[in-house]
Amino acid sequence: MLLIRNARLYTMEGPGLLEGGDVLIDSGKIAAVGVNLSASGAREIDARGAYVAPGFIDPHSHIGLWADGERDETGDGNEMTDPVTPQMRALDAVNPVDPCFAEACRAGVTTVATGPGSANVLGGQFLAMKTFGGSLKAMLVKEPLAMKAAFGENPKMVYGSGGKRPSTRMATAAVLREAFYEARAYMEKRACADADKRPDFNLKNEALAMVLRRELPLKMHAHRADDILTAIRLAEEFNLRASVEHCTEGYLIADELRKANVGVILGPLLTDRGKPELKNLTMKAPAILHRAGVKFALMTDHGVIPEPYLPVEAGLCVREGLPEMEAMRAITIHAAGVLGLEGRLGSLAPGKDADVVLFDGHPLETRTHASLVIVNGNIAYERA
Repeated sequence: MLLIRNARLYTMEGPGLLEGGDVLIDSGKIAAVGVNLSASGAREIDARGAYVAPGFIDPHSHIGLWADGERDETGDGNEMTDPVTPQMRALDAVNPVDPCFAEACRAGVTTVATGPGSANVLGGQFLAMKTFGGSLKAMLVKEPLAMKAAFGENPKMVYGSGGKRPSTRMATAAVLREAFYEARAYMEKRACADADKRPDFNLKNEALAMVLRRELPLKMHAHRADDILTAIRLAEEFNLRASVEHCTEGYLIADELRKANVGVILGPLLTDRGKPELKNLTMKAPAILHRAGVKFALMTDHGVIPEPYLPVEAGLCVREGLPEMEAMRAITIHAAGVLGLEGRLGSLAPGKDADVVLFDGHPLETRTHASLVIVNGNIAYERA
């Protein structure tokens, strides 16, 4: 058992901040949160009034699929041979000993969602994993987590230049629609009582069937406002669980985004306008979306932004008008919620995974270090 005492505790439950709070950890889980807790035999750590928060969560990255220092063509995140590859699994490509996991952990980022890039209209399956654990099996949180889809320039750039579909936004939507209609027909035929009339097993269609049955959400890469609207329209057409990823121009259609039944994962914001779709990129977007009533999480898109800068990005959003507590929620409980993992992660509450970080300053200040990082109840990092 481990008892952290006397902290400024970002519980992310209720009001969110508990002064003089304690966290009791036992058997990898949070056993209790409160004031003046005691536990016989527990190792005690006096936070001395420092900030303690749940481990940060990055809900969209490509960590472990492209190694630092390698060129794009040596990565394993885009199978650029077919615009429809839903059967691809990040599990089969992620490198759990990539040093970027340790760097993320040392910054207090304890959970990441990672998966295929955006070359394909349907790119494959994401997973969620901890940034500490010693083995891929120990680090896994959920697999598969979601299915990746992409709208906009990326699929056009990859396939249109070779004279293949999609070369337009119309074709991207058509390719996705065709794939889901084919998968739906496959599901109906596989359910036929007459075994002789059932189609042969098809891994692509089986993967998409999980999305059509709402077992997996669709992570929809879309930057421009028109692409966001197309993504929402297709999610509604097939009654999918879905989230808009990047959502760069979402603030331009905030009212429509609020009314849509989709999650929002915003970012990366701490980057340049390196392609035409990012011409309206602004760090003010989170504050605008918040004022419009849109709940969102923040991402790094690692390796666009290295994982350790997730809290820095959140802090810069505060500078541009986002309330501090909303910035914290965007990398904790809202990030957990958009991934469907809020029952395990994202706040300090009894029964949740004991992913707890003690900081030597405010968590969103650039000068702050994570001085103690606990993952699944184990001390993963302790700063000298």
